[in-house]
Amino acid sequence: MAISTESEFHVLAVDDSIIDRKLIERLLKTSSYQVTTVDSGSKALQFLGFHEDEESNQNRPSVSPMIHREVQVNLIITDYCMPGMTGYDLLKKIKESSSLRNIPVVIMSSENVPSRINRCLEEGAEEFFLKPVRLSDVNKLKPHMMKAKAKDHQEPAKQGPEGSETPEIQSVQPQQTPAQSSNKRKAMEEGISQERTRPRYSGLAVI
Repeated sequence: MAISTESEFHVLAVDDSIIDRKLIERLLKTSSYQVTTVDSGSKALQFLGFHEDEESNQNRPSVSPMIHREVQVNLIITDYCMPGMTGYDLLKKIKESSSLRNIPVVIMSSENVPSRINRCLEEGAEEFFLKPVRLSDVNKLKPHMMKAKAKDHQEPAKQGPEGSETPEIQSVQPQQTPAQSSNKRKAMEEGISQERTRPRYSGLAVI
């Protein structure tokens, strides 16, 4: 497993072919992305902490939990045909995980099989690249990462007010009441001013 730390965007590249892994790693680094490469879907899940979060605690990831906590993955690009766990299997695992499903997944393959492409896109893949992957393909990744990052920022913001939504509404209502009562205050002030002037008029009347 190789890790490069140079960018705010971190891509996890998964491919059993060392040649293809080196190629995609070079293209991603050329685009100034932080890159982690692994050679199997199971290692990708381990790096993502899948076994810690989704399965028994007995299946601990081989990657240090410290690395998992410090490095956030913004996108996963995986080969389709791999021994053991295929790219499609990895895609399904990620999309079925409550903690990983928002990470964009891109599939790449040397075989142009329409049914395979459609199946991956229907399962939630953002793109399907034909090998060899080109720099023009890598340029398509950033919008997906930007969208996912914006979504990640929006969700905590939504969850915060939702958790305190009821008390906030209860506290807002009293805040609205003073706002609404500003007219009442004006009326009261006018009443006070009238009361202040009345003694003067009454005093003049008495005199």
